[in-house]
Amino acid sequence: MENVTINQKTASILESSSVGPATISDHEAHQIERANTTGLQPVVFVHGLWLLPSSWDRWASVFEEAGYTTLSPSWPDDPETVDEAKANPEVFANKTVGQVADHFDGIIRRLTKKPAIIGHSFGGLLVQILAGRGLSAATVAIDPAPFRGVLPLPLSAP
Repeated sequence: MENVTINQKTASILESSSVGPATISDHEAHQIERANTTGLQPVVFVHGLWLLPSSWDRWASVFEEAGYTTLSPSWPDDPETVDEAKANPEVFANKTVGQVADHFDGIIRRLTKKPAIIGHSFGGLLVQILAGRGLSAATVAIDPAPFRGVLPLPLSAP
């Protein structure tokens, strides 16, 4: 983990957030600080189940080149690398949808600009939850997982 210097404005946002600063990693704090310092429109990428934030690296580069600042937070307690994930797959277990949504909520509320949020699969469901909380300027849910109570249609349905 890297040491992060946080400016006064970001420190006050961290303190006033509904989710305490201890819930985010140093890497996430660095991404928040960078986004708040640049003044650019932030875009937050939310990965799905069994993936890591690095799954968004290529898209983050495309958005950065187009003039946005990007954040790719992890889920709570996610490993840093694919090798760590393979060695300890149990870290992906025992997280509720609410816990993961609250984690991203805490990160987004630390931003000084309301971000666009993009999620795929289970990340798509999470961005819909976050949009419902009023946390996004724009939301893209790519092939989102269904929320509770939505039953899939049979293949024979018209």
